[in-house]
Amino acid sequence: MAATGSLPLTQYPTYSKPPTSQKPHKKPLFSLPKQTFPLIFSFPIHRSLNYPTKPPRFLPLCDSLQDNIVQNIENPKKLLLPNAHSRQILSPESAPRIFIQDPPWLSALFWKGLYKMTNQTVKIEHKEIEKRKYNLLRRRQVKEETEAWEKMVEEYRELEREMCEKKLAPNLPYVKGLFLGWFEPLREAIAKEQKVQKGKNKKLRAAYAPHIELLPADKLAVIVMHKMMGLVMGAEEDGYVQVVQAAVHIGVAIEQEVRIHSFLEKTKNYQRKQIVDEVQGASKEKEILRKRVNSLIRRRRLTEVQKLVKNEEIKPWGRDAQAKLGSRLLELLTETAYVQPPIDQSGDSPLDVRPAFRHKFKTISRGPGQKIKKRYGVIECDPLIRSGLDKSAKHMMIPYVPMLVPPKKWKGYDKGGYLFLPSYVMRTHGSRKQQEALKGVNVKNMRKVFEALDTLGSTKWRVNNKVLAVVESIWASGGNIAGLVDRNDIPIPEKPYSEDSTEIQEWKWSVRKANKVNRERHSQRCDTELKLSVARKMENEEGFYYPHNLDFRGRAYPMHPHLNHLSSDLCRGVLEFAEGRPLGRSGLHWLKIHLANLYSGGVEKLSHDGRLAFVDNHLDEIFDSAENPINGNRWWLTAEDPFQCLAACMNLSEALKSTSPHSMISYLPIHQDGSCNGLQHYAALGRDNLEAAAVNLVAGEKPADVYSEIAVRVHNIMKRDSNKDPATNPNALLAKLLIDQVDRKLVKQTVMTSVYGVTFVGAREQIKRRLEEKGHITDDRLLFSAACYTAKVTLAALGELFQAARNIMGWLGDCAKVIASENQPVRWTTPLGLPVVQPYYKSERHLIRTTLQVLALQREGNSVEVRKQRTAFPPNFVHSLDGSHMMMTAVACRDAGLYFAGVHDSFWTHACDVEKMNQILREKFVELYSMPVLENLLESFETSYPTLVFPPLPERGNFDLREVLKSPYFFN
Repeated sequence: MAATGSLPLTQYPTYSKPPTSQKPHKKPLFSLPKQTFPLIFSFPIHRSLNYPTKPPRFLPLCDSLQDNIVQNIENPKKLLLPNAHSRQILSPESAPRIFIQDPPWLSALFWKGLYKMTNQTVKIEHKEIEKRKYNLLRRRQVKEETEAWEKMVEEYRELEREMCEKKLAPNLPYVKGLFLGWFEPLREAIAKEQKVQKGKNKKLRAAYAPHIELLPADKLAVIVMHKMMGLVMGAEEDGYVQVVQAAVHIGVAIEQEVRIHSFLEKTKNYQRKQIVDEVQGASKEKEILRKRVNSLIRRRRLTEVQKLVKNEEIKPWGRDAQAKLGSRLLELLTETAYVQPPIDQSGDSPLDVRPAFRHKFKTISRGPGQKIKKRYGVIECDPLIRSGLDKSAKHMMIPYVPMLVPPKKWKGYDKGGYLFLPSYVMRTHGSRKQQEALKGVNVKNMRKVFEALDTLGSTKWRVNNKVLAVVESIWASGGNIAGLVDRNDIPIPEKPYSEDSTEIQEWKWSVRKANKVNRERHSQRCDTELKLSVARKMENEEGFYYPHNLDFRGRAYPMHPHLNHLSSDLCRGVLEFAEGRPLGRSGLHWLKIHLANLYSGGVEKLSHDGRLAFVDNHLDEIFDSAENPINGNRWWLTAEDPFQCLAACMNLSEALKSTSPHSMISYLPIHQDGSCNGLQHYAALGRDNLEAAAVNLVAGEKPADVYSEIAVRVHNIMKRDSNKDPATNPNALLAKLLIDQVDRKLVKQTVMTSVYGVTFVGAREQIKRRLEEKGHITDDRLLFSAACYTAKVTLAALGELFQAARNIMGWLGDCAKVIASENQPVRWTTPLGLPVVQPYYKSERHLIRTTLQVLALQREGNSVEVRKQRTAFPPNFVHSLDGSHMMMTAVACRDAGLYFAGVHDSFWTHACDVEKMNQILREKFVELYSMPVLENLLESFETSYPTLVFPPLPERGNFDLREVLKSPYFFN
């Protein structure tokens, strides 16, 4: 036996299994005490053991005979390092240490037992930390949902106090300064109105009186100001909002806040009662336990309060009550809110103080391009307000942001999503029939739909701070690049001195066009500011979630409106997954393809090898874009999706410059998009081989491009027309003018939307915008004629190529016409069990008298719109199928352990998981169309409407759906 000090520090204990002949002890020879004692030695864990990612830290064991333990800890050479075959025995009589050899199996058992115990401890502690973290985030989320308006009220109170104390207006952003000036007068006016209504006899009280008393005056004032300015910001017209729209918006917001306010009051009362009960029955010794119980109550308060108020839910107000209350509050706002231009006058000039809002009546056309006009009551804001609004729109955002914790799981029509904010599984827009269908369906039948929405809502996101910094820099310098709107208006042309009527008419046209452009820019600037304000608010969060719900066709959407992955390139560029995964060899491959797809410009139509070669040939530009996005060569700006391309450049650059590219952790979502997905669904329904090949349901060496195919056909038709005599064929001159302007981009949007029921007028407007962008035709009348002609030719070319799809669209429309002619809405059930009812009814005008004006509210009538039911059914039905495919893929990806996000026909996951997702989405597509979809639809129609006669199913081809499994460019 050797002294411990002579044992080399590099020598590790050896482990050996107990002999097979030796019987195991029924009781251990030694046991660790239950109390936690520190050990006197540290030890290495054997490599064959599965040790935790965060190895436990062991403290020294106290030796009762050793008084200088601290010195020994500080001097490691004096510490004892145990041998695998020896055990320390401490004798009370003698200080010298001796070592007795242990059986070889004892050491192994010791380490194994010790490791198991410590590993369990670490796991328990980790779970406790995660639980505490979740509870903290959940409390923050509850605050975000329930105290949004409370925070705004407190902010204005604080600013008022500051003004009174310092006798100086604080230096505020423009819109905040306006609100501060309006807040106190409006609050006083509302408080006075509440007092007046309360003092009246019940018979003499106004219709809105019971509702105006439900919230404090200051909170009502803040809601009215913010909602009104929000509507002005989003208004397409120049600075005015229809009274009906504004009144209902304000009424809805107040009803929602009343529900939350009521919930919170009940919560406070419940907690107060619980705490009193606990204190009365608690002794001093149980003080700690009482605190823990109260903490539990706080964490579980939502569940408890929901039980408490289950039978005390507030009945919905209805549109009449909302409009009457909103209208009176709007009236008070117009009476109390004033605005004053900056003082640039001489001291003797009177102050120019004028109303911020005016109520007036305006004649407005019912729709773009329509000659029928009607008089509407509007609230018009002063031009001074609008001029400064887009520069401080970020201060307008009410802090309803993405969730900090995963959304509540969906369990019913209004059970799921946000914790407190009203959440509905479908956006029914007031359709009674759709709401009844959803509430009447068995919850078990909706299980797959709920699972899919829960899967989409559980995907954790975060802000890509590198991309956000670039966006902020460009925005601060004036925008106008990378798809960001110009922050400056275009100048209005000055009136010519000439009296020539032609020149005057041209000037009027140019002024009208300039005003239109400036209105569009203003709206886009406000929208950009709102998106960036959410990104700034969330940029330091570890992660956040988007609760999802459905439109009436069954397509899933995030419930948060501003910054989400369904939105623009800007939003997608600044969002990434919160959880990263190593790239792996296949991940690096798909990251490069993803970058090529985002660059676009025809590159996305190359083969996969062609796209990889494109990226490899532009590595210098990619590295430069990643390292110096603002002041470098800015190659990323030439991409079709610049901010997403920049994010991919940064990710790829980091990977390629690392010592191990395949092990680099990537957070970037990689997209796989369908090839004209609507036509893919029609091709699967019709089983036509030619159409299937045109939209990549069949394997090919490179992706088939249906847009280019249609462009070629349009070009050929125009070429034929250009050779005709202009005297007999008026289109000949137009064909000659347009023949060199036909390309893929000109027809793409029309081809894409053709299967979704695009009308001739819609196609004309789409093509007109593309021709405007080209800039070759400047005369407005000629531009209109050219767009009409091109739209006709494009729709004709589509009919030639997709005959089977046209036949199915026609059959669906004919079925809808048969149903609607009996004054019935078209209804069907999706393959996932979601009931769908088309909400197209003739609306009925309902007049209500308010203090501001007589309002004409629109509500759902009892007569269906036959034409709308027929034309909308084919696109709605296909949307319900692509929504089903996406949800089936989402659940299957979750089961396979993949991160998943979906945007209709674009599926996202980590780079390393793209191949697995590709396999799953193809299998689910085949599974979906292996069902007799059209046969089931016809059978459901015949069952629901037994007295009606429906046309027979259209003939279909013999395309083998399993070909999709082998097609690399089906989604790519």
